[in-house]
Amino acid sequence: MSNQMVYFFGNGQAEGQAKMKQTLGGKGANLAEMTNLGVPVPPGFTITTDTCKDYVDAGGKWPAGLKEQVDQNLAKLEQAMQAKLADPAAPLLVSVRSGAAVSMPGMMDTVLNLGLNDKVIEGIIAKTGNARFAYDIYRRFIDMFGDVVMGCDHEHFEHEIDSLKKRVKAKQDTDLTALQLAELVQRYKAVYKKHVGKMFPQDPTQQLELAINAVFKSWNSPRAIKYRELNHITGLHGTAVNVQAMVFGNMGNDCGTGVCFTRNPSTGQKEYYGEFLMNAQGEDVVAGIRTPEPMKQLGKKSPAIYKQLTGLMDKLERHYQDMQDIEFTIQQDRLFILQTRNGKRTAAAAVRIAVDMVKEKLIDKKQAVLRVEPSQVDQLLHPSFKPSAKRQVLCKGLPASPGAAVGQIVFTADDAESWRDKGKTVILVRIETSPEDIGGMDAAKGILTQRGGMTSHAAVVARGMGRCCVAGAGDLEINYKTRSMKVNGKTLKQGDWISLDGSAGEVLLGQLPTVDPELSGHFGTFMKWADEVRKLGVRTNADTPEDAARARAFGAEGIGLCRTEHMFFEGDRIWAVRQMILAADDYAELRNQIAPLETVDSPSREQVQTLARLKKEFRDPKAKFDGALKKLLPYQRQDFIGIFKAMAGLPVTIRLLDPPLHEFLPQDEKSQKEMASRMKVTPAAVKAKVDELHEINPMLGHRGVRLAITYPEIYRMQARAIMEAAITVARQKKKVLPEIMIPLVGTVLELKFVKKHIVDEIEKVFREKKSRVKYLIGTMIEVPRAAVTADRIAEEAEFFSFGTNDLTQMGMGFSRDDAGKFLKDYVRQGLYEFDPFQSLDRRGTGKLVKIGIELGRLTRPKLKVGICGEHGGDPRSIEFCHGIGMNYVSCSPFRVPVARLAAAHVALKG
Repeated sequence: MSNQMVYFFGNGQAEGQAKMKQTLGGKGANLAEMTNLGVPVPPGFTITTDTCKDYVDAGGKWPAGLKEQVDQNLAKLEQAMQAKLADPAAPLLVSVRSGAAVSMPGMMDTVLNLGLNDKVIEGIIAKTGNARFAYDIYRRFIDMFGDVVMGCDHEHFEHEIDSLKKRVKAKQDTDLTALQLAELVQRYKAVYKKHVGKMFPQDPTQQLELAINAVFKSWNSPRAIKYRELNHITGLHGTAVNVQAMVFGNMGNDCGTGVCFTRNPSTGQKEYYGEFLMNAQGEDVVAGIRTPEPMKQLGKKSPAIYKQLTGLMDKLERHYQDMQDIEFTIQQDRLFILQTRNGKRTAAAAVRIAVDMVKEKLIDKKQAVLRVEPSQVDQLLHPSFKPSAKRQVLCKGLPASPGAAVGQIVFTADDAESWRDKGKTVILVRIETSPEDIGGMDAAKGILTQRGGMTSHAAVVARGMGRCCVAGAGDLEINYKTRSMKVNGKTLKQGDWISLDGSAGEVLLGQLPTVDPELSGHFGTFMKWADEVRKLGVRTNADTPEDAARARAFGAEGIGLCRTEHMFFEGDRIWAVRQMILAADDYAELRNQIAPLETVDSPSREQVQTLARLKKEFRDPKAKFDGALKKLLPYQRQDFIGIFKAMAGLPVTIRLLDPPLHEFLPQDEKSQKEMASRMKVTPAAVKAKVDELHEINPMLGHRGVRLAITYPEIYRMQARAIMEAAITVARQKKKVLPEIMIPLVGTVLELKFVKKHIVDEIEKVFREKKSRVKYLIGTMIEVPRAAVTADRIAEEAEFFSFGTNDLTQMGMGFSRDDAGKFLKDYVRQGLYEFDPFQSLDRRGTGKLVKIGIELGRLTRPKLKVGICGEHGGDPRSIEFCHGIGMNYVSCSPFRVPVARLAAAHVALKG
């Protein structure tokens, strides 16, 4: 069929197959594949993702030919089911579900029980003899159709059922009788008419068309757009629409519905895992409306169904070679599989499943490495609570997503986002979450729900996000109006602190201290496989021996950025820095006056007298300036000794002082007075120095190499500290590989000037210590001019490290301190695919990096090149770095495993 927009599946044959996800969406492709495998799947048809795009592009109109194809496939479905839409004698009921090429659980719309009207209900009652079942599915359909298709909020319907239950003293929905449900149907119709402005539609054909439209429209719903933004899902045309014959889990006690996984999605353990409810429909499980039973109980209640289900679980996992997330329904002791997909899982589960499947010979090592996304690994590196911490358990729920979270309670998604934006850490507390909560769930450190199970919306989404989650904490009494919750005699209000243990399912009072994770076992095996295939080196950004040791434990192969300025703020050394700053101007001015007079061959009497006077005046500022540097030298030396020991045998790139001097001075009046007292100067003198050093744009001001042009003695002191430390550690039989990096170079003449001072000081140290160590001197490429003149700079630099934070700032004209306020609008509008400070802008900043590497290697073919900005830990940026031939990336210690895996992925993908 030309321009095929609809694909049928049923009776053991399907027009589609698993590899057609881009066309049929993940759900539709898997329904077709299962049908072809002989799995008991209710028949139906799938409208393609391209059709969704055509619908949206046409302003909400069906493309030509779609109605005819839908009618043709509906006729096939009616024939397969021996039932017809709107026929009371043999009624066909269908579900209408979304399904994009990439799984987006709960983000788009679903309508169940479509095809019901007043006459069909009478036919169902006559055919089944079960009036309660008939009215139950009718009231569900009116609720869902009204909410999803027509925009009549679910809460209006919920109010009616709560009111009725209260009146008849029913605890559960299942306690309502057939007559009471019939009354509820009439109440729901009244709600529909009041809020929609028209009667509930009695024509199933109209219902179907409206439902298909609603699913198409849900592709661009705020929650779906937000989900794609958060998960960087791009390039998809739209959602497919799956129209499938209904099977019912709520016809009686021989019926049920559930969700199961072929392995534990939280731990990765090989076990049948899931939940079910008897006499229920699917939304009862995933929405957390009723708390379901664990899957093992199904083996006791219906052994034959359990045996068939587990057999199908094994079959589907073997076929797809991955852990499967399966939805099923039991109708009158007959099992149907409604969906299978690769299951969402925690990072720990992903790693374990990948390793176990290699051992089981389901997949090979390379496939295993590609099974875990680099971003998932970050979830493994989150802290847990200290074992010694006193735990006051408020209540227990289900361990829906592991980890530890500490934060202040908020009760709405909007509050979670606004509090997060103010710098607060929050725990989102909800009776149950819904897809509209996605933004707040992302903003929260952890999620706590009163209702719901291990496969509820909160649990599934939290696991996918790597958020700690405790679900189904039934002892909670949450009151949204008062923004409070009661639990076992205690009342907690919005803003109170709680802690969540997602591994134990515990809700704890107060702020518990946390500890860093330790990685071993399956993770160690998995990362070893990743290291076997990656080509890109991975270093770390570390300023202390503790950070260096942690990063090395995470697999770092050296330090790519050690920021020396952070060391200057520790303890009393800040006072030596401030002493140096107060003396710096007089010192530099007098030194600059003295220097030319000392080079005069035959000075006049006046010149001799001037020189003598200047030298006398120079003694005090020089003594103060040199004295400050002498105080700093042992501190710096000891810092570098610790770092060289922690990184023994691995390269350590040390960036010499980079920030402007004003950052080391106090900005408030009280602290300025304290400094004046300590420095034995007037507060006015301190304030004058602060004002003097103030710069309108300090990031482009007197910093980095520019500071060393004025005060080369600072870099000389740092070079001496580095080499004295290196020699000390080398004499302890430890290999040291120091790399000295000069920041903010824009011209080779800057580099040449400063390098001469550094080399001169290093040679002095070697002569004094009668010992030498090998070292490199390179530069940080962060000024656009440096990138485009890199061939000249490589004449002096033995390595390049691209500082892409500043290169992005200068190259794109954005202030990284201010651009965060509006860059999200650029991303939202599609002007940039990603925030360029989070993921490298390949076409702009990336081109500067590429030019810099190519030019540098023209001069020095074996030039070592790395990256040390925030982009060094971003998987997408790492892919780019690999492609342009960098030697390594450098990132924060906790991002090292992420970078290792990202480098492996890009190597495998070619």
